[in-house]
Amino acid sequence: MDLKTVKGLDEVLAASNVAYNLSAAQLVEAAIKRGEGVLTDQGALNTLTGKFTGRSPKDKFIVDEVSIHDKINWGPENQAISTEHFEKLYAQVLDYLQEKELFVFDGFAGADETYRLPIRVVNEYAWHNLFARQLFIRPSDDELAQHQAGFTVVSAPGFKADPAVHGTRSETFIIISFEKRIVLIGGTEYAGEMKKSIFSVMNLLLPEQNVLSMHCSANVGKEGDVALFFGLSGTGKTTLSADPDRFLIGDDEHGWSEKGVFNIEGGCYAKCINLSEKGEPQIWKAIGFGTVLENVVVDPNTRKANYDSAQYTENTRAAYPVDTIPGAVIPGVGGHPNVIIFLTADSFGVIPPISKLTREQAMYHFLSGYTSKMAGTERGVTAPQTEFSTCFGSPFLPLRPVVYAEMLGKKIVEQNARVYLVNTGWTGGPVGVGKRMNLSYTRAMVTAALNGELEAAEFVIDPVFGVQVPTSCPGVLADVLQPRNTWTDKDAYDQQAKELAARFHENFAKKFPDATEIAKAGPRV
Repeated sequence: MDLKTVKGLDEVLAASNVAYNLSAAQLVEAAIKRGEGVLTDQGALNTLTGKFTGRSPKDKFIVDEVSIHDKINWGPENQAISTEHFEKLYAQVLDYLQEKELFVFDGFAGADETYRLPIRVVNEYAWHNLFARQLFIRPSDDELAQHQAGFTVVSAPGFKADPAVHGTRSETFIIISFEKRIVLIGGTEYAGEMKKSIFSVMNLLLPEQNVLSMHCSANVGKEGDVALFFGLSGTGKTTLSADPDRFLIGDDEHGWSEKGVFNIEGGCYAKCINLSEKGEPQIWKAIGFGTVLENVVVDPNTRKANYDSAQYTENTRAAYPVDTIPGAVIPGVGGHPNVIIFLTADSFGVIPPISKLTREQAMYHFLSGYTSKMAGTERGVTAPQTEFSTCFGSPFLPLRPVVYAEMLGKKIVEQNARVYLVNTGWTGGPVGVGKRMNLSYTRAMVTAALNGELEAAEFVIDPVFGVQVPTSCPGVLADVLQPRNTWTDKDAYDQQAKELAARFHENFAKKFPDATEIAKAGPRV
């Protein structure tokens, strides 16, 4: 890998006020001493991220550099910023950090040593460095001794940009320079920006090595059968992959090579709104000393976390190492997937709770990436909003969508993988009328899909969406499987289903006008 030294960074990190690769205990101590967080009665460090409690996608940029200009899918999700603006902003951020106490983490992205990226994370906050330590892959002593960063994240939440000077949209910025091998973050305390920026980096680097990068969770059964769960934040990737009867490979980001799948991260970043020991026992038990909680309400006296409260945001989070999940696969590598599950949180309440897809339908729904943005996952999102996020992760995909879609389609055929669409959203009506799908039902349906029981069921074709819907599933009421049966007002269901089908067609025709064959696999209008 061609490593580049960025002028000025080495000088900043040579100062005496820089702490390298501290342990979780040391970082917790530093964060508390600096007033960055408080301990809960379970030993987790609870922090508040200020006014930004979710990602800021409109403030994300890629430096428009000659070597990558023709590769990037430029647009609202991959905004260009000039080299001149970046260099000016970067120099001023380094100047700002010169007198700060800094924390440095050295580690990796990518559990497969063949494809892993050595990274360095430089933080103004101790708790941000703890977050990086828990979320990325932690090196052994021998690996640390030989570590050379291939990409560096510089996070300075206290520095605010001037749009007139720096070419940004606001005071907040998340900028990737592929030539300088730098991710520059400022104006936001939301730690998730670091994680997703490195994911975006891997989404360019891995496909160039013939590896499909995926926004999905992965687990493996006792027989070695691997499953992938695609979906945006809030659709259930973390919850459903943390299955006590299976072994977790990873909860959010993976690569799929010619050998199989591998986790890009070394930790989990779970939503914990309404978290309960009964509903999500593995996540509940994983929260302990070293865990970073974001924006959870904590009783000032008992220090008990109130996971049911959304006082600060619906997007409350817990960041912890993946090996705190019992039976987690370390290192996070597995074979080729047998089952692929697309997760959607349908706010219309008309998508079947589980359905089987043909290869063509799989490609259609992968490119469509339908879901609802859940409250709090981005700034300004306070209620579910209909969204078509290409490849179930378009905010993090720098290349053209067809690159990822063609790679996935090829692998589905090569591995003869079964593909299902699972709705974890609403049933019995849309938001405000119906209710969220019962988690126990969703778990039962996913289990039946993974162990092959669902294949023994009779399937019927949904008249609107054209997918194959099972008429029975162990542990699930038959009427739940047919969404129309859960609605009191059948005419209202028909109208909502037709409206959503029309939105599918409108989105696909706009984004993929040349994909006429795949378009035939869409809903029936």
